[in-house]
Amino acid sequence: MNSRTRLARGLCFASYAILCVQQALAAWVAAAPWIIWLAVLLPLLVFLPGLLRDRPRSFIWLCFVSLLYFMRLVVNLFEQPASPLYWTGMLAVTGLFCSAMLYVRWRAQGLRAADDNCSGE
Repeated sequence: MNSRTRLARGLCFASYAILCVQQALAAWVAAAPWIIWLAVLLPLLVFLPGLLRDRPRSFIWLCFVSLLYFMRLVVNLFEQPASPLYWTGMLAVTGLFCSAMLYVRWRAQGLRAADDNCSGE
């Protein structure tokens, strides 16, 4: 794995962690019941085992799911444009989507290059 792939993976995990914390804080501030906590955090936590095992498909699906969080955060920012909590979430979800997308692209390129090197010998 080259340096840009490692960087994208590191940024993806950092953004993922920030988004999880932001969502938990938003639920806590809103005094949400446990079912809301579950609905907010479970879609993110489902992907954690695949991310830790470095499965590109988990990163791809996380990109799709992050778009749902993006839409919700846009609505929240229209309602409360001065909220640092929602701005933090917006930056985290944008960083998550971009870094996961780049990680999958660069990881696939690296795997193809390694496969070409093995088959060319």
